[in-house]
Amino acid sequence: MGLSVVEQSEFAAAIESAGWAVTPPVVPQPVVDRLLADLTPLASEGRGGVRNLLDASPAVRALATSPAVRSAAEAVLGADCFAVRAILFDKTPGANWKVVWHQDLTIAVRERADVAGYGPWSEKAGVPHVQPPAELLERMLAVRVHLDECGADNGPVRVVPGSHRSGRLSAAAVDAWRQGAAEVDCLAERGAILAFRPLLLHASSAAVAPAHRRVVQVEFVAEELPAPLEWHARVA
Repeated sequence: MGLSVVEQSEFAAAIESAGWAVTPPVVPQPVVDRLLADLTPLASEGRGGVRNLLDASPAVRALATSPAVRSAAEAVLGADCFAVRAILFDKTPGANWKVVWHQDLTIAVRERADVAGYGPWSEKAGVPHVQPPAELLERMLAVRVHLDECGADNGPVRVVPGSHRSGRLSAAAVDAWRQGAAEVDCLAERGAILAFRPLLLHASSAAVAPAHRRVVQVEFVAEELPAPLEWHARVA
């Protein structure tokens, strides 16, 4: 099942104004169960997640084209959008990590190439990553499918609403945003979708009661990269 037309409109309006939105459970529970069965062998205790899931997991590729996920992505980016990266994040007693306040600033590409406005470069799990212009990040959307219930005790994502509209932020600007705006915990039920703009300031604390807090983050865009750069993955 996907979002209704009214729900899509409300979802898109929330992303526009606040930079984030959360849905009720829209991914069917049997789909969540299949995802967990597919992803459990890829994860190991003590690791905080798994990258390159559009390459490694047929279930995640199917999720990226599912009605629930597509309806959320298309509400914001339009019908021509496609998935370009997917990552599993998990918090367990053995990997009860916290994440400091940050913006998501890199994209995954097929090969490194010198293109104006793209850099610096890095490598993550064997895949080239680069920081693109902020204008591209402003037009992307991260769609997180919660595979476990995420309450206040197991390290939910915290966001600063509205911070996605100020481009790439300096350390001083991050501090100013945090002092001038209220932080919000993004709580979600199993099968719910949390979506946000990559430039939205976000963080998460270590879980108070550590248990699995598994989410699959699928990143969407509706445009190609300037040649010769190409997205590392493309699932539509």
